[in-house]
Amino acid sequence: MKENDITNVSRRTFIKGSAALTALTALPVSRGLIAGEVSKVSDNHSQAVWKPAACWHDCGGKCLNKALVDGNTVIRQKTDDLNLDSPNTPQQRGCLRGRSQRHQVFAVDRLKYPMRRKNWAPGGGDKSLRGRDQWVRISWDEALGLIAHETHRITTKYGQESLWVTGQKEFCQPYYNMFSAYGGYVSDWGTRSFGAWSETSGLIGVPWGIWGINDRLDLKNSELIVIWGANPAWTSPGSPTYHYIQAKKAGAKFICIDPSYTDTAAILDAEWIPINPATDHALVLALMYVLLQEDNPKTNPLIKWDFLDRYTIGFDAQHMPEGADPKDNFKDYLLGTYTNDPKTPEWASEITGVSSDVIRSLARKIGTIDKVALLCGWAPARVNNGEGWVHAFSTLGFMTGHVGSSGNMTGTSVHFFAANGGDFLVNEGSTGLKNIDNPITTTINHNELTRALTEGKCRQPRGGDKDVNIQMIFHCANNTMQGFNNVNQAIDAYRSNIEFVVTPAYNFTSNAKYSDLVLPVTTEWEREGIVLHLHNREVLLLGVNITKPLYEAQSDQWIAKHLGERLGVDVNALFPISEKQQFFNQIMGSTVIDTDGKSYVPLVTITEEDLVKHQIQGKTQQGKISLEQLLTEGKYQVYRHDGDNYGFIAYKDFIGDPHSNPLKTESGKFEIYCQKLNERSKEYGWSEIPAIPKYIASEHGYQSTFSDWHNKVKGQYPFQIYTPHYLRSSHSTLDNVAQLREAWPGHVYINASDAKRLGLKQGDTALIYSKLGKVLRPVFCTETLKPGVIALPHGRWSDIDEKTGIDGAGTENMLFEPATTGLGTSGWNSGYCNIEKWQGKQLISDALQPPRLPVFAKE
Repeated sequence: MKENDITNVSRRTFIKGSAALTALTALPVSRGLIAGEVSKVSDNHSQAVWKPAACWHDCGGKCLNKALVDGNTVIRQKTDDLNLDSPNTPQQRGCLRGRSQRHQVFAVDRLKYPMRRKNWAPGGGDKSLRGRDQWVRISWDEALGLIAHETHRITTKYGQESLWVTGQKEFCQPYYNMFSAYGGYVSDWGTRSFGAWSETSGLIGVPWGIWGINDRLDLKNSELIVIWGANPAWTSPGSPTYHYIQAKKAGAKFICIDPSYTDTAAILDAEWIPINPATDHALVLALMYVLLQEDNPKTNPLIKWDFLDRYTIGFDAQHMPEGADPKDNFKDYLLGTYTNDPKTPEWASEITGVSSDVIRSLARKIGTIDKVALLCGWAPARVNNGEGWVHAFSTLGFMTGHVGSSGNMTGTSVHFFAANGGDFLVNEGSTGLKNIDNPITTTINHNELTRALTEGKCRQPRGGDKDVNIQMIFHCANNTMQGFNNVNQAIDAYRSNIEFVVTPAYNFTSNAKYSDLVLPVTTEWEREGIVLHLHNREVLLLGVNITKPLYEAQSDQWIAKHLGERLGVDVNALFPISEKQQFFNQIMGSTVIDTDGKSYVPLVTITEEDLVKHQIQGKTQQGKISLEQLLTEGKYQVYRHDGDNYGFIAYKDFIGDPHSNPLKTESGKFEIYCQKLNERSKEYGWSEIPAIPKYIASEHGYQSTFSDWHNKVKGQYPFQIYTPHYLRSSHSTLDNVAQLREAWPGHVYINASDAKRLGLKQGDTALIYSKLGKVLRPVFCTETLKPGVIALPHGRWSDIDEKTGIDGAGTENMLFEPATTGLGTSGWNSGYCNIEKWQGKQLISDALQPPRLPVFAKE
């Protein structure tokens, strides 16, 4: 493609193209058009077969992906066309990311062979060359031998806690089980996408997952739906936006509270309330203040006092738990009874940027409308000191009674359960592998990763600093080097303090780039198959083998097994059955809800012929779908209709009989006053969280952009920055795919008035910087983003100029400063920066950048 076809596109053409592309991922117009078109098979490939192909990335869409396979080649892809599309039983449609999968699996930048950094030697060699060294191709035997030797040497010399295995066990169990059996490893933990919902929610009695909101059919009973800090048209573009559209058709009005007028807001014709990032806590407190001020049980009932009385503790002095000071109740805090600091709309307006009139209007709507869905994404809680927001948002639902009844719900609506809460109606079985517990309990909070590597200290979950001496890092199924806050400091640590870094990967990721030894792994398309977990509650999806392993790539389990053998681990006990058998175990163990809506029955029929044909072990059984049909179609979907037995109302049992169905809190109720939350924060020891949701300004939030808050004097870094999830990638996965880079160029978004003031025009290269680092990005000027805010999409692979230290790819964590607060919440959306026009050479479009490949040393 000619360079000017990409780089010189006009603003009008770009906006039209972007809008059309987004519409295809979310609007119902795409439903019923694309399926028929992509299902055509060319006559030139008469032997080609459509196979279900895994779309395994962590975007939350969880859609059906199919590949047209001819031999060992994928000719094209399509998505769900198995059933007639309808609001009751929608097709599980994939987005542009899933449809670009073959460009990832068969990409020119796939890692082909095991390789060692040229200037590495036992002990680290020249560590300063990590990230810029050349590479040497080696054999699998040599690679596994080196890893086994260094693992043994390092753990023998420094102790077992010198080994850090990064990431989350649920995403790549084989390595974690193997290293656990070897003696254990230091792990890491954090709130990841969930933000402060991760732990706060359970303490106060509100789950952050599928059990916090009603199901999608009941959503149509809501009269007002408030979507707070969520944009499923970008983040979970499978069916959630379609579900919202059905609610709109049923008569619901929508309000979106967000720093940006999102595509979701546009599709739903929602009222937009623009808000400064990381200030949501202040807004929700002011809403509740208005409810208190204007409530009159006889003439203007805004508060459900009977709900507060029966289902909560801590709202007022009469409902405080035993032993607590009655003056510490939430109602008096809102009114400023003892502090003389009421949480008025005027107070919140100064912080949030939302006018006091809009705050009052919003409060009245939430308080007077009978059926309201208060739905938020995880994003508002991905801020430093975000625990209070979770607590306050939930309390708003308690005050107004928008919990536990048809059309009323308050909770998170995001990822695989966006717009559709409730127990899974269909579940996958287990692989048949045992879980091996890690004998080492030392773990590093994500905010303290660089501290652990540079200072040798990290605070443990139950309080107190602990000395750590990490000398070997083994990266598992993640991109830790991309996800570090303060990337520059992390690189410095890798180049000075660590003796050995290993990464299994299928692309030259940031983890691989800064490693000493890299192992090529297969993608899910090259394995026996995969049954997707964390899926839509009504659908089971799977993928079968699509292609033989490419080049010398091996599966993670193969690597873990062969490495374990060299380390003296009993791998036959860890992996007693084949990967193929594990895949079929998940299928054979799958269950589906029966027609009574209560019991579960086998999903898949298994015959003796099936066992013989696939050469697997198992028992025959009768299910809802044949094995061959499931393997061919890749989907089983529970058909829904209004009034079926599969609906879900969050907290229904508790609301019906709170004494017989208490919540899992100390009081058995929703805890507006939560002593355990306060105590837990003290155990961590970072910063204290009050027992009621008192306002604490987010560290590195809006107020941090001022050098003098009282006089409103902006500081050195006057802009807030937040990191929307973006249709180009799922986190950082797929960021290397050229056609996605072309469609979604990775701009920095800025309000047009700010851009004009700074002399920035559409397409200019901008320098964005904080005290930690600098990045370059092309500018997108828009009226749909709040002034004073810039949006830098999450997930760009770093490309740091070794001479200037500037990242030309726009990696957001070059700018974000780690801050350990509260319960260890990561503040991915609380940051500040400055932005100006770049005076150097303009960026080349990401789509025209050469693929990122390791440079091999000359023989």
